[in-house]
Amino acid sequence: QVQLVESGGGLVQAGGSLRLSCAASGRTASTYAMGWFRQAPGKEREFVARISWLGGSTWYADSVKGRVTISRDNTKNTVYLQMNSLKPEDTAVYYCAADRHACSGNGCYGNGMDYWGKGTLVTVSL
Repeated sequence: QVQLVESGGGLVQAGGSLRLSCAASGRTASTYAMGWFRQAPGKEREFVARISWLGGSTWYADSVKGRVTISRDNTKNTVYLQMNSLKPEDTAVYYCAADRHACSGNGCYGNGMDYWGKGTLVTVSL
């Protein structure tokens, strides 16, 4: 069992930056691939970014590529999402998730994760 707790959300002006954190607990948490997803009001949850368990591979949604960086520190069992040049359309609840399995192809952009956090709200104002 893995527990995930997100933090770092808040209100930011367009063009600003935020860094989200996801603390994972559980004996094998550092061996899981991790991902960030988001859900805007009235929309479905969507993929944002994913990182392999050693951090050597990353995947990004086209909508955030170049503005967002996912990273992890396995010594702290923590995953980060650095978001720059934020836009109002980035407003959403951001969820951290963990996957016991490696991904391949389009599966690396899917939401088939094993564990989910409760989310942290990011609001980007004009």
